[in-house]
Amino acid sequence: MDKINFVKNGVLRLPPGFRFHPTDEELVVQYLKRKVFACPLPASIIPEVDVCKSDPWDLPGDVEQERYFFSTREAKYPNGNRSNRATGSGYWKATGLDKKIVTSRGSQVVGMKKTLVFYRGKPPHGSRTDWIMHEYRLVNAETTPPNAPTKKNTTTTQSPENWVLCRIFLKKRSSKNEEEEICCNDNGVSKLRNTTTTRPVFYDFMRKDNRTDLNLAPTSSSSGSSGITEVSSSSNNNESDDHEEITGVSD
Repeated sequence: MDKINFVKNGVLRLPPGFRFHPTDEELVVQYLKRKVFACPLPASIIPEVDVCKSDPWDLPGDVEQERYFFSTREAKYPNGNRSNRATGSGYWKATGLDKKIVTSRGSQVVGMKKTLVFYRGKPPHGSRTDWIMHEYRLVNAETTPPNAPTKKNTTTTQSPENWVLCRIFLKKRSSKNEEEEICCNDNGVSKLRNTTTTRPVFYDFMRKDNRTDLNLAPTSSSSGSSGITEVSSSSNNNESDDHEEITGVSD
């Protein structure tokens, strides 16, 4: 039975309800390693595209989704190991340190992941964009993967060291207004900020008009001599209700 090809004209076409979200280990072991050694892939789902021949927004697929490509690295200099990552409108620039990709048991390093950011213009004066690329490569391309063909001289159309697997996506930025209006509690639940403040109310009990307004009757006890009291229990209840109403909006 022939395997279904989910790539048409360089674009990923999955049936409704299916999503392609592989882990880093799966990308390296199940796809990149098999691609390098010409082994059968789990599915024909990742196209071969030279990612540096086009700008990221012009690559095949939906720009709103993560896109995956097999690509080859082009040497920037004849006698060097640096890759040429220049495109028509800009260039890909590596950022941070490469991350090791280990097996699920954490016992073996199977690949490396490099993070790159796309810049418009010419280096070193390019302007940073929100386009991100994760470039996966094998640690040692001479190690034959499991279930590899028994041929002694397994060859591919490109040198094994040049093959990489690229994940390209557009980083989404949150609105500044939303960040100012919404905060997260310890449980990660978003709640609106409660900007109301409660201030103490001072009364002069020696004044007759205050006694009348507060319906206070004269008493022989000296317990109210501090001169500070709460407004009323109903007022506190209203403030409590308002607080519950504010914090309960987003729940």
